[in-house]
Amino acid sequence: MVPTVPVPRRPSDPDDPVDPVRQWYENELGWATVPGLPVRLVTGLRFDVLEVPAEAGFPALRHLGPASPVALHGERMRLLVAAGSAEELPGLLDWLEWGTLALDLTAIGAGGSIGAPPPPDRGIAVAPDPGAPAPRGPLAPPAGFGARPGGRPEDGPLARPGDRRPAGPETPGPETRRGPRGAARWLRPPMPGRAVEPALPTLSALGGGTVGGGVGGAPDLVRLVQTMATQCHRVRLRRAPDQPLAFS
Repeated sequence: MVPTVPVPRRPSDPDDPVDPVRQWYENELGWATVPGLPVRLVTGLRFDVLEVPAEAGFPALRHLGPASPVALHGERMRLLVAAGSAEELPGLLDWLEWGTLALDLTAIGAGGSIGAPPPPDRGIAVAPDPGAPAPRGPLAPPAGFGARPGGRPEDGPLARPGDRRPAGPETPGPETRRGPRGAARWLRPPMPGRAVEPALPTLSALGGGTVGGGVGGAPDLVRLVQTMATQCHRVRLRRAPDQPLAFS
C-alpha cells in the first residue's frame, strides 16, 4: 500500500455551519473531504467502500473487528474496506462464482466519494445529501441478530464494541439530533487517534480463519464478500415477484 500524506489541518470557520463535520474528519481522522456541501469523504486514498442493502450487510458484520467502520445510509449499509478493494471486487466475485449473477453489491474506490455521517455523539447537523435514499421505516438488524443468550426479545440485540444504537425513535421532521432524515450515520464509527487501515478488510488477510486473525490482525475481505454476496442473493430472491408455475 502506498503511504498517504495526512491532510493538512485547516483553521476553524465559525461562520460555516458544516465546518465542525469537515474539521472532525480532516483534523481528528486525517481523512480527505470533497470541497463544497454536503461534506463528502474521498474514497480510494485511506479506504474503499462496499455498499449493500442493510439487511444483507448485518450478517456480514461478524467478519469485522470492533474497529472496522460501518455506516448506514437510508436502507443501505456501507462497509469501509482496504484501499484498492474496489478494483479487486469483480475478479473476487468471479473467483467465488458469483460473477454471473446480478447482486446489489457495489464498490466505491479511487475517484469516488461518500456522504460524511455526522461525528458520533456530537449532535452536529449535516447538510442533506441529494442522493440519500429515503428510509421507509425504522432500520433494525434481522430478527435474532446478536440476541442476548437466554434474553427476552424486548431486551434487544447484544451490544458490541463500537456499535452505536439509537436512543429511541427520532422526532418527525427534516432535522433530528443525528442529522437530516435519510442522511448517513455511523453504526460503527471510526476512532480518532487510531489509524483506520489496520482494521479494514483486505485480501492480504486471506486464510485468517477468525475475526482479526489475518495478516496483521486485519479482517478477511474474501469471507466478507462471500457472506455479503450470499445475503444479497437471498434478499433478491425474497424481493422477486412470485413466478407462475411451469404447468399453470
